[in-house]
Amino acid sequence: MARYSVLRLMMFFGFLLVLWLLGLRGLWLVLVAALGSMAVSYFVLAGPREEFSRRLAARVDERAARAAQAPSDEDAEDEEAGGSTPA
Repeated sequence: MARYSVLRLMMFFGFLLVLWLLGLRGLWLVLVAALGSMAVSYFVLAGPREEFSRRLAARVDERAARAAQAPSDEDAEDEEAGGSTPA
């Protein structure tokens, strides 16, 4: 995620520099640079964004699998109480 964020910031500051050199100043400079970098990063940074989402989904799936294998609190309490379930 840090790599993606750094790339987004670099793209924003690149737009900022180019627009400043073209003579745009003030609030318009920041707004146009933000909108331009957002639009371009949506297409240019699709690969790193998808890679990050795949890794995040894998971590979520791994945690869900571990949670499914772990004994529940009710099972642990039943074993602690003597292993029998009330009828």
